[in-house]
Amino acid sequence: MKEIIDILTKNGKTISVMESCTGGGICNAITNIEGASEVFYFGAVTYSNEAKISMGVNKEIIDKYSVYSIEVANEMSKAISTFTNSHYGIGVTGKLNRVDKNNLYGEDNIVYVSIYDRANNRFVEKEVKVLEDERSKNKKLIIDVITTELLKIIK
Repeated sequence: MKEIIDILTKNGKTISVMESCTGGGICNAITNIEGASEVFYFGAVTYSNEAKISMGVNKEIIDKYSVYSIEVANEMSKAISTFTNSHYGIGVTGKLNRVDKNNLYGEDNIVYVSIYDRANNRFVEKEVKVLEDERSKNKKLIIDVITTELLKIIK
């Protein structure tokens, strides 16, 4: 993550995050790096559908594809980028070894990651299979995937 912060700072770029199942883990990883305040604008943990909608995710997309979908992750990454006027937005939604009684649709143990690049109006999408029993290990895997993909975009 340090390399990401260094590159974003050097290039005068910013990033914001809307995450669900990672519960603030991405924001934590970013803000653990000295100098992150130069590039990190905003982080939102949106566990509920209502919170996602209040942050700009289209309810119709949730209803059509399920909250656990790449389409919703894309909505999250673009909405947070737009809300904060950041160059990059990260959106993450999925299930970590748990059935969600409020959202019964969507595959179990799949996390959907979207990184939105505002300058090029494009999404980088990843599906991450999470099989560890410990949530913290699954979160680390997701953060590692995001770090790898984000480096590819910003270099």
